[in-house]
Amino acid sequence: MVEIASPRLKHLLSDWEGRRRGREFPCRADFTPFDLKYILGNLSLLDVTYDPLQFRYRLHASNISERMEKDMTNKIVDDLPAAAHVQKARNQFGEVVRSRVPIAFTLSHEFLDHRDPHNCEVLLLPLSNDGTSINMIMSGIVWEDDNEQL
Repeated sequence: MVEIASPRLKHLLSDWEGRRRGREFPCRADFTPFDLKYILGNLSLLDVTYDPLQFRYRLHASNISERMEKDMTNKIVDDLPAAAHVQKARNQFGEVVRSRVPIAFTLSHEFLDHRDPHNCEVLLLPLSNDGTSINMIMSGIVWEDDNEQL
């Protein structure tokens, strides 16, 4: 079981579980923006491609874009502005593909605009068009300064 403190991320995991409907993974089409309105500004979608393994932001969370002053929509993870963030993101997204399960973690993240760390909790969820092959990752993030207990 994934350990999660944030009520919104717990809700997102519950939504993901409910949409599996007997499949290993739900697909992107199982979710509508209306269904996810409680986390929309904190939600990213990444396309997963193989040979080599690569992650491209189909949608970059607007709240992350605002904090880092860069929108990563339609960019690959390797285009993140800080090299340390690139490797960390590749490792985390790669772990979802390798383990084939949701993962959650907390981290202290420094954003480039003001260099102050912001503790946050992240939930990464695998998605699949065919119910088996992971072709997308849904990423939810909640910061402790969003008035949530982490």
